[in-house]
Amino acid sequence: MKNTPAAAKTAAANAALACVMGDMDMVRPLGLAGLRCAVVTHPGAAALHSRFTRDAILWDDPARNPDGLVEVMMAFAKDQPEKPVLYYQDDTQLLLVSRNRDRLAEGFRFAIADAELVEDLVDKGRFQALAERLNLPVPATRRLYPTREAAPDVVDLRFPLIVKPLTRRRVWDEADGFAKAIQVDSAEELRALWPRLAAVGLDLLVQEMIPGPETRIESYHVYVDEGGGVAGEFTGAKIRTYPLAYGHSTALTITDAPDVAALGRSLTERLGLRGVAKFDFKRAPDGSLHLLEVNPRFNLWHHLGAVAGVNLPALVHADQLGLPRPAVGKARAGARWCHITKDRLAAKDSGLSMAAWLPWVLGCEAKAIALDDPMPFLHNQLARFLPSRAHHDASGGAMKAQ
Repeated sequence: MKNTPAAAKTAAANAALACVMGDMDMVRPLGLAGLRCAVVTHPGAAALHSRFTRDAILWDDPARNPDGLVEVMMAFAKDQPEKPVLYYQDDTQLLLVSRNRDRLAEGFRFAIADAELVEDLVDKGRFQALAERLNLPVPATRRLYPTREAAPDVVDLRFPLIVKPLTRRRVWDEADGFAKAIQVDSAEELRALWPRLAAVGLDLLVQEMIPGPETRIESYHVYVDEGGGVAGEFTGAKIRTYPLAYGHSTALTITDAPDVAALGRSLTERLGLRGVAKFDFKRAPDGSLHLLEVNPRFNLWHHLGAVAGVNLPALVHADQLGLPRPAVGKARAGARWCHITKDRLAAKDSGLSMAAWLPWVLGCEAKAIALDDPMPFLHNQLARFLPSRAHHDASGGAMKAQ
């Protein structure tokens, strides 16, 4: 075989790992694209047992000693024949990559938004200021400081309101009775809640609630290349969350929503965004769309997008290696994703019987159990009954996946 430039690029693509700071919903779309993965995860994670995983960096928590994690990752990258392409799935990982982008770029390839824009989008207080500067279609919002101020007698917003932390923090998630957000129906209710909010110790946002259930939350998903072109996009909607109000997604579907796509594209241009992003909107009773948040990172939706025909992580991988992009069509509306164990709870709470839910979940194209890669799901089920046998260095380290 001649050593042509095309052949050299193909060899680089085969040698370059997809380094995933995330779970099976990120590993699977990359694996389905024929890419080998290295995962940055905690011992015992299901992704370690995927047939798509070739290597791993074990690290309990990216928020713990992030500088140490960066150095471990750099040591791993140094041992690779080609720079891996790096993927990051949650806000902690996003911030770690963004704030260490110059150092990480020495060992990894990655697509990411501008550093200042990342900070503006992750911090809800900064996002509100950005929304006001750019006239983004967000609900009216104010900041609250429960640890420093008394409960307000008057709030210049229309009730009901949504209260949520400025950034996603474990202390909020672990607070008893707190979901992703809290609905407050009156000034009296806010004052009664104030001591519990103060005890959490976080600055908060309070926002006018857009009427309607979680199923009225729709989203726009996009990958914008370095030239500002939309390389791939799709729209989706929530089916169920757990808890049912302000909970985490347990069932999702691809949609064909031209107004969501058009607004998403417009906001992408207004923000000057590059890389991947998810725009969350809530559709009001009058049909208007209100922007709730923008997440400039990879996420569980990319699993569903891949099986529906738009594999955004695979497009990023091709661009980072300078290879032709895989073919992209229009995402197939109606394709579904679910988190099996949590969606059963959500379905039960929403009144859906097991007899109705079971065939529904069997028809989901994207879920934890996959016949061509069953071990991650089986490992999770066995781990519920068997003691952990994971052994690892507390400072983290690399291992070869079995």
